[in-house]
Amino acid sequence: MIWSKPIENITKCLIMHNGKSFLAIIPARGGSKRLPRKNILDLSGKPLILWTIEAALKSSYIDDIIVSSDDDEILSISEQNGIDLIKRPDDLASDTTTTFDVVKHVMDNRKKYNYIVLLQPTSPLRNETHIDAAIVLLAQKKADAIISVCKMEHSPLWSNKLPTNGSMSGFLQKEILNKRSQDLDQYYRLNGAIYICDWNALKKERSFFIKEKIYSYIMETKYSIDIDDDDDFKLAQLTLPAMESERESW
Repeated sequence: MIWSKPIENITKCLIMHNGKSFLAIIPARGGSKRLPRKNILDLSGKPLILWTIEAALKSSYIDDIIVSSDDDEILSISEQNGIDLIKRPDDLASDTTTTFDVVKHVMDNRKKYNYIVLLQPTSPLRNETHIDAAIVLLAQKKADAIISVCKMEHSPLWSNKLPTNGSMSGFLQKEILNKRSQDLDQYYRLNGAIYICDWNALKKERSFFIKEKIYSYIMETKYSIDIDDDDDFKLAQLTLPAMESERESW
């Protein structure tokens, strides 16, 4: 199911009356090798991280928001927008730091909630309607975890590793050699936009990818830009104005 427009109010009310609490965590370190200082780069008139902060603030279900960062400028932007802050120690701001390590640091230093909602600032086109729809899906599925995905642009069945000599002998499996792209199974990929997990399950399994009661929330590919390098950033710059115009027409 793909959601792109606001959920009906009656559905929102039903979910809100469940009394569950949601803490959004926005992880944003200062360093970035591929795109330096990307979390505060100006994207259509706003620092990149502000797009995610505003989406979380507009959500109907998120109770509190925390930005975790080692960077004073990122923390200052977040504080100016009324966001709770956690200053990361240096050992949680390296290239080898895992997302779970960052999330656990927040969980260890704040009160307990029913669910953690991880919102990475590198997904600026993900907005509050996607967040709310993912939380609604969580309730509908009686799930412990929801992770956002989108359709793969190209089938992975048409890909393989190459040896050093570049030979393509055996590159494709025989059963798909003469198949058209539309005849291949649809594959999905993580888009990095939304991760939701039950607090206890997350702490126990040390991952959002828990073993059971975990479901996908399918987003449209156009909302799934994940900014990793300059090309991604330029694509977001081109795409955002059209997305904002579309939202204004709702």
